[in-house]
Amino acid sequence: MAPAMPLLLEVERLSVRFGGLVALSSVSFGVTRDEIVGLLGPNGAGKTTLFDVLSGLVRPTAGRIRFQSHDITDCRIDHISRLGISRTFQLNRVFPGLSVLDNIRVGGIFGRSQRAAPIDADSLQGVLTLVGLGHLAHQLASSLAIGDRKRLEIARALATCPQLLLLDEVLASLAPPDVRRMVELIRTIQQQGVTVIFIEHIISAVFELADRLIVLHHGEKIAEGPPAQVVRDPTVIEAYLGETPTRCN
Repeated sequence: MAPAMPLLLEVERLSVRFGGLVALSSVSFGVTRDEIVGLLGPNGAGKTTLFDVLSGLVRPTAGRIRFQSHDITDCRIDHISRLGISRTFQLNRVFPGLSVLDNIRVGGIFGRSQRAAPIDADSLQGVLTLVGLGHLAHQLASSLAIGDRKRLEIARALATCPQLLLLDEVLASLAPPDVRRMVELIRTIQQQGVTVIFIEHIISAVFELADRLIVLHHGEKIAEGPPAQVVRDPTVIEAYLGETPTRCN
């Protein structure tokens, strides 16, 4: 029997409360290196709150987080970024008054992983090429279409040289051709050695990308496992899907 893969990320009984509101309740899971994990659940399930905690934006009320065996539960957002976790946001957060290139440079300067060499012209060009924005390098971010803005936010996250990338609904509001290109980009990122956790509601893309699914509902983990297994879970169907997607027949 092959030895178990070491965990890149360990989340242990994580809880978050905002006053009387319980956003996350005793959530536990692990992620191995090079996985693509889909995070599902209805609106208000706690998915983005989980990303906020993993990236250091919100402190948990209880529980522990370990990244590469280091306890990062109480670390600042800049420390977590330099350890190798980066993210995008559901509401796009590019710097509209900066060029595409300078937006990416900001990520490389202020959030770059401590294991990576300082950002240079070749590194910037590599990120631009990877996300398909080379032809827009000197264009203001404010002039970009929604799909290019989402690519730019991914590019800025990649400029930090992450080992774990958290993607929050990067397919939302995209036309079908742009969805296809984004799915291909995410797969390429994973093939280059970056572990990915993504939040998404486009189920066809979830099945295409995810090695494993985690489903949240009212802040609790209600299911975890391979996509074909999870979507047949009666609890998941009742809480989120409404019916078993035909893609998994």
